[in-house]
This record gives sequence, C-alpha cells and structure tokens, in this order.
Amino acid sequence: MNTTYDLAIIGGGPAGAAAAVYAARKRLKTILITKDWLGQSNVSEKIENWVGTVAISGLELSQSLEKHAKAYGKDIMDFKDGEYAKNITKNSSAFDVTTNKGVYAAKTVLIVSGSSRRKLEVKGADTFEHKGLTYCATCDGPLYADQDVVVVGAGNAGFESAAQLLAYCKSVTLLARSEFKADPGTVEKVLSNPKMKAISFAVPKEVKGDKFVNSLIYTDTKSSKDIEIPVTGIFVEIGSIPNTDFAKDTVTLDKHNHVVVDARNQRTSVTGIWAAGDVTDGLYHQNNIAVGDAVKALEDIYSYLHSH
Repeated sequence: MNTTYDLAIIGGGPAGAAAAVYAARKRLKTILITKDWLGQSNVSEKIENWVGTVAISGLELSQSLEKHAKAYGKDIMDFKDGEYAKNITKNSSAFDVTTNKGVYAAKTVLIVSGSSRRKLEVKGADTFEHKGLTYCATCDGPLYADQDVVVVGAGNAGFESAAQLLAYCKSVTLLARSEFKADPGTVEKVLSNPKMKAISFAVPKEVKGDKFVNSLIYTDTKSSKDIEIPVTGIFVEIGSIPNTDFAKDTVTLDKHNHVVVDARNQRTSVTGIWAAGDVTDGLYHQNNIAVGDAVKALEDIYSYLHSH
C-alpha cells in the first residue's frame, strides 16, 4: 500500500461509472473498487427512461457504462474489478479502504455501492428459492411458459416484471400489500392484458410445494382471511437493501441503513467521504438520479481536494 489516491470510488453501477468518468476528466488519481459492473437494472429486459436512449437492455446499459468509464480512466485510474469493500478507516492523512484482496489509501472516498434485492421472508420462501421462487423475471420468465405465476410487489419493478411474464405465462397474478405504487400509466397498461390480475391488500404468508412450488398462501388484510392460489412460479419484487455493511461503523446511516447525505453536495457525516445513488437516503432512487448525484459529488470532491 504505497500509493495514496486522490479518490477511492466504491461501486460500479451507474453512479460509480459516472463518478469514474468525471474523476478521469478532472485528472484525479483514482481507484475504483467494484465486485462487478452490474447495477440492479442489469436484470431489466428493456429500460425506456434512460435519458437520451429510447430503449436499452439492462445488460447493455451496464456494459456501456463500464466501457465509458474504462475508456476515460485507462491512463489515470486503477480498476479493481472483482473486489468489494469490507471497511473504511481513517488514518492520519487519508482513508484506508480494506477489500477482500487488499488495502488502499485515498484522500477522499465516494460510496456508490448501490443496493441488493430484498428477500421474501415467509414460511417456505428459503426452501423453494430457485425451485419456483425467483427474484429475476428476465432471467427465469421463459422457464414458466404456459404456467400460472405470481408477482409479489406493488411498485414499478413488480408491474414491469408482470409485463415481461405476460409474454410467456398462462396467467400472472400480482399481489400488493397496500395500494399499487407503480406509475398509473404502467398499472393501466399491464392490467389491460386479459391474462393479468392484481390483488391489493394481499400479504404473502406461505410458499408451498413438493420438489417445486405449487401454491402460495396470502392473507387478505381487509377480511383477515387466508387464501391459497395454485401457482408454479413466484417472482419477488419487494424493494432493495442498501449495501452499507462496510460503512456502518464509519458514516451515519438512517434507520433503513442508507447513508445519510447532504443533498446539496452528497457529503456524508464524515469529512472526506461522499455517497451517491441508491445507497443514500435520497428520496428517489433511479439510474438517472444516481448519475446526477455522482456528478454532483465529484464536483464537490474536486473542490475539496483543491482547497485542502
């Protein structure tokens, strides 16, 4: 650990890629640490709100962002693909970022580690994961052609997964714990399909099956009745959990373990550490917002480095 970098970027999703491009343009000696470049949108078959592109798959977007970052950063950045941060500590003049493979010193740190999919925590869910219960409609949807399936989740991700599954499945039933939270236009479009059904105020209770899933029990919270529906596939889209374990002893987190930031400049509770994207306590989490937050952070990091 001889080199002290100007900046350590932790994460390789849209925010990480944007930060890398801006760090390279500003000629900051930077290390980027990422397990992979596959943000949450990697599983999306088609993204239609990435500004400037009418439609792009999640995988293509991830590949494009990685290519852009590495093209700009090849002469001034060190990319540590396949590494993940384990903790951040402050030394006398910099921060030490410890990963699964080494320790790196940097004057500043940008946390853009994103979030991971929240697991369904009901009886039988663990038993039947990958045996009919899955977290990726894009990956596994075609395996359920001509079958009856359930989507758990009331947001855009749930309805978008349902839309994908309608192309393959005999029927799709979406269960929402409360009111639908997806964009009204998306809800209307998906529910217009005759193979589609959505049930609000339905809370999953148990996943049942033999070797594979064959039914799901949910509770109708209005009537307090348990209802069992026969299905062979369950697709879960119930939000995400921020990837902040490595930072929990360093920066302030909110009650949901998001990094608390100043929305004006993305600064955390610790001078010299910034955060951007889904890992933060920002009100909205989307690819375009993550990129904007990362750019904002880089502008502030550059100013900080040149005033200290």
